[in-house]
Amino acid sequence: MTQDDLSLEARGGLPETLRVLLADYPREGWPSDPGFGGLVAFWLDRHLMFRNLTSGLQQAAESEMDGAMARDALALRIGRLGSALVQGLHGHHQIEDQHYFPRLAVMDRRLLRGFEILDKDHHAMDGLLDRFARSANAVIRGEAETGTFREELLSFSAMLERHLWDEEDLVVPVILRHGAAGLE
Repeated sequence: MTQDDLSLEARGGLPETLRVLLADYPREGWPSDPGFGGLVAFWLDRHLMFRNLTSGLQQAAESEMDGAMARDALALRIGRLGSALVQGLHGHHQIEDQHYFPRLAVMDRRLLRGFEILDKDHHAMDGLLDRFARSANAVIRGEAETGTFREELLSFSAMLERHLWDEEDLVVPVILRHGAAGLE
């Protein structure tokens, strides 16, 4: 995998060299691991919240497109859910970049490149969030069709899912192996 293949837009997942801890800490075992509670559960709940927000936005857009939701109700839903998504992701990424990632990277130096990739993802997500917000605001103001917003949302959701999945594959095993001391 080349350097360019590791961009958020191009990669289909992290290279095996960065997924090394998943052999000892596979996803299906996370909930039963003694270290799962606390920070890991909280982290995964935040990710679930972001997934639920994008899903709720998609359902609302499709409801309006199907005639089951009025345009003004859609605008309110997009405003509420979209704002929570954008603000939540910006705050989440800021905490990760400034607090969690630097500490996690030194816990297992083999994964340093992975944390650099996740940091670059956050910068890429800034542009994607801006594009999403402009698209959402255009629908709210009545300047764009819901279908256009839905397509932007689907594109955004795919990039967000790729990032969240890769972040979980890297972060959760590190915390399960080394504990959350110094992170909380």
